[in-house]
Amino acid sequence: MTKIIGLTGGIGSGKTTISNHLKSLGIPVYNSDVQAKKILYLPETIKSLKSVFGNSIFSNNLLDKEKLSKLVFNNPEKLKFLNQIIHPVVKVDFDKWLFENKNSPLVIKEAAILFESGSYKDCDAIISISVPQEMRIQRVIERDHHTYEEVMSRINNQWTDDMRKSKSDYVIDNQDIEKACAQTEDCIKILLNY
Repeated sequence: MTKIIGLTGGIGSGKTTISNHLKSLGIPVYNSDVQAKKILYLPETIKSLKSVFGNSIFSNNLLDKEKLSKLVFNNPEKLKFLNQIIHPVVKVDFDKWLFENKNSPLVIKEAAILFESGSYKDCDAIISISVPQEMRIQRVIERDHHTYEEVMSRINNQWTDDMRKSKSDYVIDNQDIEKACAQTEDCIKILLNY
């Protein structure tokens, strides 16, 4: 039976870097955030978005992700509605992907909001990536060219590192990428031997 290992961490913690390292080791990785962005553009999702949010998040009849982000990250109630539209579709997509990877001893489910979405319940173990908040903020500003306020708005909509750590089986300190990759490999070795 394939073990599902959740991989989570706040924005700017380095989840993608660790995921890419795991992929280089031949471990299948499902990136929930990437898949959710694709799901945003499915016809049935667009229909749901229009019925919940109206046309204000569309430009020339195309979804404007920037407008959607600004709308939901400043309004917890609207973010909750968006998650109610997206999460069930991501779950179905993940289950299909999991079936395609059923011969792997373990797979990684990467998700920034693994706990917030409730999808941690489907995982056999959870690895949380931790980085001091100021370092995360700087990474995101450099990577995405967001303002400090925009980054803080996203951070404030996610669990804190301490909350994630309290529910995780393993915590990786990702201030130094080489050490973080080595810690991750140690976790995988342990998980493969269970």
